[in-house]
Amino acid sequence: MIKRYSPVELSAVWSEENKFKIWLDVEIAAMEEQTELGKVPADALAEVKAKAKFDVARIDEIERTVKHDVVAFLTNISENVGPAARFVHLGMTSSDVVDTASAIQLKQSGEIILKHLTQLREMIGELSLKYKDAAMIGRTHGVHAEPVTFGLKMAVWYDELGRDVERIKSAIEEISVAKISGAVGTYSHISPEVEKYVAKKFGLRPSIASTQVIQRDRHAQFMTVLAVVAGTLEKMALEVRHLQRTEVLEAEEPFTKGQKGSSAMPHKRNPVNAERICGMARLVRSYAMSALENQALWHERDISHSSVERVIFPDATLGLDFMIIESQKIFKNFVVYPEKMEKNLQITHGLFFSEDVLLKLIEKGLTREQAYTLVQRNAMHCWETGEDFLTALANDHEVAEKVTRDELEKVFDLNSLLKNVDYIYKTLGLSEVS
Repeated sequence: MIKRYSPVELSAVWSEENKFKIWLDVEIAAMEEQTELGKVPADALAEVKAKAKFDVARIDEIERTVKHDVVAFLTNISENVGPAARFVHLGMTSSDVVDTASAIQLKQSGEIILKHLTQLREMIGELSLKYKDAAMIGRTHGVHAEPVTFGLKMAVWYDELGRDVERIKSAIEEISVAKISGAVGTYSHISPEVEKYVAKKFGLRPSIASTQVIQRDRHAQFMTVLAVVAGTLEKMALEVRHLQRTEVLEAEEPFTKGQKGSSAMPHKRNPVNAERICGMARLVRSYAMSALENQALWHERDISHSSVERVIFPDATLGLDFMIIESQKIFKNFVVYPEKMEKNLQITHGLFFSEDVLLKLIEKGLTREQAYTLVQRNAMHCWETGEDFLTALANDHEVAEKVTRDELEKVFDLNSLLKNVDYIYKTLGLSEVS
């Protein structure tokens, strides 16, 4: 489990103390409804509520003998409660408490992740507005394409993060189910009313159709959503890494006072936070694969999923939350170099206007193939010689026969290429950050 970097609030969700507390809360809630149904004496419920407590070390000690965590937990409760403990866990199986408690923990984790992800999205939205008009070259295949703005690059992230927020909300809803239906899900020794009561008490829904366990498609969806969100964060971090390359240096993650980039090279300022995020995304994706493989269990259940989930649930939620916090650190003090963007924009001496020239020649009557041949010929000449693209075109007699230099100069208009940026912002609702 990740401990060094994880936020305290999410680490606490997966602590042994919190797990056993939820187990006890679920057991007592089940007893409350059993009392209403006349299955548990009211004085027994009162005694359990007054005396029930657990000790993590003692549970561990008992488990070393009984080799069963829920039995060890119940034994420890019985030690503290006395005879009334016989009404604890009445008609229930281990997975009733474990699966319901896991749903609560995943819900708690999801809500923390949702809060931090929403904060990150707001941060990205603010940066997008700040750099809305900062023109830079767009790159496809890593090669100069046509101009965009740095703000627009971040507006794309803002939009995707919005979808991620909705994905997390949906995943929380999907996983928020309680299961208290006995050994094979038939409610053979416990009323469905108990499941309904417990579910409502903890903000869950009854699972209704279950085997001994909640069906693992729910958990697989939750985990794959975490992986998709991790992919968004990885994409953003990868862009930071590319933009921070020495040859580009249009933006970089913060380099704090006293920070060292290399043990050997004092000049180094490496994108270590962004690289860390990219690495963590690989782990979160691998956990999603494990969750998908947990869907297929023998008959009404086997235990092959259990050992996997003890690792992937805490590690995936902690890992993703860590990635979000690290992303916040990057973008809170993100360093942007608009002047370098402008310099890089001019590296190809206007080649990014090639499509504008192509369309102008088509407008003048050339076929697309003819126009493409003329523009590409001049573009390749400029690639090889470094000559200004406008000058090369103006000196090409075949081009000059169709388009005057004045017309070419009007075509070479950066503002025209970016004329619909405002439309994109308006459509996204980014006139102000929501």
